[in-house]
Amino acid sequence: MSAGETGVRARVGDWVIVVGVAGALLVTGLSGQRSATSWDSAANWDVLGYTLLTAGGLALAARRRAPIAVLAVTGLCAVGYQAVGFDVPAVAYLFAVYAAVRAGHRVATVAASLAVLAALPLAALASGLHDTGAAFAQARGALGIAWLIAAGAAGEALRQAERRADEAERSREETARRRADEERLRIARELHDSLTHQISVIKVQAEVAVHVARRRGEEVSEALLAIQEAGREAARELRVTLEALRDHDPTPPRGLDDVPELVERASRTGLKATLTIEGQRHDVPAAVGRTVYRIVQESLTNIARHADAGTASVRIDCRPDALAIRVDDDGKATPVSAPAPGVGLQGMRERVTALGGRLRAEPRGEGGFTVQAELPLDRTS
Repeated sequence: MSAGETGVRARVGDWVIVVGVAGALLVTGLSGQRSATSWDSAANWDVLGYTLLTAGGLALAARRRAPIAVLAVTGLCAVGYQAVGFDVPAVAYLFAVYAAVRAGHRVATVAASLAVLAALPLAALASGLHDTGAAFAQARGALGIAWLIAAGAAGEALRQAERRADEAERSREETARRRADEERLRIARELHDSLTHQISVIKVQAEVAVHVARRRGEEVSEALLAIQEAGREAARELRVTLEALRDHDPTPPRGLDDVPELVERASRTGLKATLTIEGQRHDVPAAVGRTVYRIVQESLTNIARHADAGTASVRIDCRPDALAIRVDDDGKATPVSAPAPGVGLQGMRERVTALGGRLRAEPRGEGGFTVQAELPLDRTS
């Protein structure tokens, strides 16, 4: 059952109790014996008594939001209809005692109950009720105290049960968080053991090859420089990923501000890459900035690997409600010889779709390949 359905059922149950108690009090007042006092000659006192009976029951509707106020209202109503000659038990007050103790207001409930217990006999005597003797009045007072103790005990028992349930829920959440932390550390260890060594070897070998070539006065190929730069970047990204897994740091390692560095790095591999940012920069959510960086990174990587292109242009349009990204190249791709979508394009599409955006990746009519994405700014956090 969902939380919404549970809440609806609880509210319906509350109103059933409210209407039931108010109806029972009113029916008891209508059918019960009244005291023969001078007040009986005034019909207004009857109306006041019925009003107090009804109000005492209906006040229970607010017992969850304002238990102390309901305790006071139901207590005053009970004393009031006793004072005007209605011999009706203070049922609504017992429910209010239960609600107040359940909410944790034990001291206030005890103080209010002592005041009501002292006022009820006086109100009954003033109206002429229970003039049959002190023994009956004492027995009635003892019964009222017993009911009050029972209502308070029930409220306290449920409060303790709810507290234990909350503690159990917190324990489950802490256990789940601890297991998640352990799993992140396990993944971090696996990544460290399986990837760090291999990437370090690639990085060292590439740097050694570049160093040796330069010492010999030989021209270093663009491919070797690209391997060296890619090794450095892979080592850095792996280090950031491992730190994020170990520290559970939600801060994204790369974002929109890092795109210029990404384009500049692509230019150093021999690709003539340009970056154009249009529009006024607004506060960009971290998820959007991270996706922009990954789209540009994957697009430039694909161009370097597969496009055989000489130039590439990256255009970012900052709009009030969205960010538009377009990456074009002048490679050999044509609508006839369109490459099969790879894992990189699929990953880009999943990132964009998760943010509620749109992605188009296809060959251009004039030749080359284009990647276009639009990311809304109002659907991300």
